[in-house]
Amino acid sequence: MTVQLDRLPALASLCDSVGGKLQVACSPACRGAWELLPQLEKIIPFDFEAGPSLADWTNLLGCVREPDFQVCLNFVEGQQVNLMLSMSHIPTRLATSGFSSTERVSPTDGWPAQRLEAYLQPLGVALDADGFRLSLSSTDLDAARSELPPGDGPLLLLAPNGSQDDWPDERWTALPDAIASRLNGLRSSRLSPGLSVRRRAAAVASSDVVLSSCPVTQQLAVYAGTPLVAMGATADVLPSRDDLRCIGTAGELHRLSEEEVLRALGF
Repeated sequence: MTVQLDRLPALASLCDSVGGKLQVACSPACRGAWELLPQLEKIIPFDFEAGPSLADWTNLLGCVREPDFQVCLNFVEGQQVNLMLSMSHIPTRLATSGFSSTERVSPTDGWPAQRLEAYLQPLGVALDADGFRLSLSSTDLDAARSELPPGDGPLLLLAPNGSQDDWPDERWTALPDAIASRLNGLRSSRLSPGLSVRRRAAAVASSDVVLSSCPVTQQLAVYAGTPLVAMGATADVLPSRDDLRCIGTAGELHRLSEEEVLRALGF
């Protein structure tokens, strides 16, 4: 899912620049990420990693040949996908490798989302991934706000990843009280690890600061422009901004003390 989220700024920028619509062939499990883009026209369910049959590839080729596609950004490697794309009618096919590509690209420098500017440069399109922001519906935002705790104080959103090597649950539970003793009126909300991407994005956008060990939530906070303390993330996966801080090491979050987290949050 995080890899799909990395691609949103590039595809949104391309669609906006040329006035186009987007169709995405991806695993059904990833459709929630792409549904965050208003430029999305259609999801073509196709799990590239599940060993598709010849019939599956034939059906995908039919989906690709029918519309009048002008550009394909291919992030998949392999003989089957290259054969399928070489039989399509798409005049411009960009990829890092493969015999079906009409132009090879090499990822540029920067954090993962910004590196995809390499796919846009041959098309004359620039990318400012750090400036990308999600356009969420008022319905989703209103639903998220209705679930927030009452009050006018700042809202801290806690988003654990729910794995066995996460920051201990008792520390997640105790943290809001520790902060409230230093900041009157603090409100806090905690997201379930199983929450959908759309609902998660709306909750993040409705918060004042996010503390999360969940990579998906961390990316959504970046795209919402919400201040973030990213537990277990490394600085190279996020843009360089004053309101984004990385603490702890993935797999060793149990070593993080409450005081270290409080300092990262500005207390």
